[in-house]
Amino acid sequence: MNEETPRSLIGSSLPDISIKIFHHDAEHTIRLSDYRNKWLILFFYPADFTFVCPTELLEMAELYPEFQKLGCEIMSVSTDTVFVHKAWHDHSPSIAKIHFPMAADPAGNLCKALGTYIGEEGLSLRASFIINPEGKIKAYEMHDNSIGRSGSELLRKLQAAIYVREHGGEVCPANWKPGSQTLRPGMDLVGKI
Repeated sequence: MNEETPRSLIGSSLPDISIKIFHHDAEHTIRLSDYRNKWLILFFYPADFTFVCPTELLEMAELYPEFQKLGCEIMSVSTDTVFVHKAWHDHSPSIAKIHFPMAADPAGNLCKALGTYIGEEGLSLRASFIINPEGKIKAYEMHDNSIGRSGSELLRKLQAAIYVREHGGEVCPANWKPGSQTLRPGMDLVGKI
């Protein structure tokens, strides 16, 4: 697979990679195409048993029902194995609250395909990708591993992506939330929903 720069990823198709996941206390092998016809959040983080990662994953676990109501699956991804995911899930009260799939990418194939892989460390950068039901990347964020993300902001971005998809011709301004005014390019604000 080619390593791509993040700029080239917007609008591109998610690679159809086979990957192992830890989900519902068991190991499964899935293909990313198994998630077509629904929204998907890929939530990359550097490693299990670390400091910032459990704070992010706990927030995502708490918000998971809200993502599910929108027809979205969350999949966390690190370069750990499914066995490490299971051990972390079994021994951390925060991680035990996770009910979404935890993907294992020990060879870094998915990380490399989406440009999150840190070769000299064998880890992923913190990155979040919003994938639409057609398997296209609609949004992403990627940054240094010392900076934790906001699950609430990721949920807001997903809500905006869904709104724009369902309301052709309208776009969402800064800090848009469901019920707020939208924009129609070349026109003024569109009324509240």
